[in-house]
Amino acid sequence: MTQTAFRRSLRLLPHARALVADGRLHVVTQLRTASLGPASPDKHALLRHLSAGLPDHETHHDLVQRLLHQGWLSITVEQQGRPLYTLRPHRPPPAPPPQQPTAKLCLSRFALITKQNATMVVDSPRSWCTLLVHDPLTLATLAGLPANQDDVPDHLLRDLLWARLAVPHEQQEDFRLRQWSPHELWFHARSRTVRDTPFGVTWWARERFAPLPARHDPFPGPQLDLHVPDLARLRRDDPTVTAVLEDRRSIRDHDETRPLTAAQLGEFLYRCGRDTGAYLRDGVEHVRRPHPSGGASHELEIYPLIRHVDGLDQGLYHYDPATHRLEQVAPMTAAVRRLLEVTAACARTTTPPQVLIIIAARFGRVMWKYQEMAYALILKDVGVLTQTMYTVATAMSLAPCAIGGAGATEFADATGLDPMTESSLGEFILGTRRPDDPGERPTP
Repeated sequence: MTQTAFRRSLRLLPHARALVADGRLHVVTQLRTASLGPASPDKHALLRHLSAGLPDHETHHDLVQRLLHQGWLSITVEQQGRPLYTLRPHRPPPAPPPQQPTAKLCLSRFALITKQNATMVVDSPRSWCTLLVHDPLTLATLAGLPANQDDVPDHLLRDLLWARLAVPHEQQEDFRLRQWSPHELWFHARSRTVRDTPFGVTWWARERFAPLPARHDPFPGPQLDLHVPDLARLRRDDPTVTAVLEDRRSIRDHDETRPLTAAQLGEFLYRCGRDTGAYLRDGVEHVRRPHPSGGASHELEIYPLIRHVDGLDQGLYHYDPATHRLEQVAPMTAAVRRLLEVTAACARTTTPPQVLIIIAARFGRVMWKYQEMAYALILKDVGVLTQTMYTVATAMSLAPCAIGGAGATEFADATGLDPMTESSLGEFILGTRRPDDPGERPTP
């Protein structure tokens, strides 16, 4: 197969449009704009041609090259009129490789192949573009790298290298790349990089789905009213912010001879997670709590798993922040006990915690409004709530400790909740301090 059998064409990005303002022609998307100078019939005609596809031999125009270098044009490679693949940029591309690759190339371990409608899509968080594969043989060629490299057309190898979808094998072993697992780099890139796709507050679900209410559906188990602390006394007698932040420690083991009381747990939850106000805006319920939340969504739910609290039965509970009550989700069933055991193992405690607090998220409260960054926003809210719990527990002279991660599957088993709708994202153990344990400092 000769190289002359392949042809390249350029096309304006499908979500870009021309706009005239103050006599100047602009090309715009949702997130960026480029000025093309004074508007003229010739420029309008060129943009129309680019919207339909411009053959490679007609791309010498200075304006075309400018749009290409700024990432406004997709590049499609065709063979005898049949499209093989398209490079669709989401940011300005780097300069193409100066020559054909000589080293053995392999598909990047960060490359992800998915399907969008009838088109297979190859993307990477390290790439400046998305590769749309229109031809099944081209897709098979990608999957066969590097074994079949000698049979791969030079233009495809060069484009894969240019797009960072294929890399020399030795690059895969660099520490700066090996330190990233593919899913973590994908998550970081897609939630932190603004692309020419819907991003941030888009209200994408407004016309399709009703917003989730601020309050969780009640659980059928018994409801228990909790102690309400005297905030006026706490304002007067609590340690200072500086003292609390300086004294904060992670304390994993608890005093079993003097367990946490129902009143202490009630004060802790009241100070960390109760609703302090509610309002309706744009048809969506919003609430206020002692800790902040992106867009006042407050999607986080608190589930205390009680093993040893004076005045409360063992079991898994849900905290209702609107009424300051506990609702029993389940007694100490085998599934609940398994959830406790898994978390205790991750916490490396000598005995199971007196209380395991599970932080879960009702994803739709945030994802109904935000795109691309919604999950990252939820995790930030988990961090904010975790710090609030540390602060309150330290002020109350309790033993707090956040857990790095465990138990999402066990949480779903214990609650019966659909993990696509609501799942655990954080764990926090709470109990009483042993008299001889002021708290552990991080290991240097």
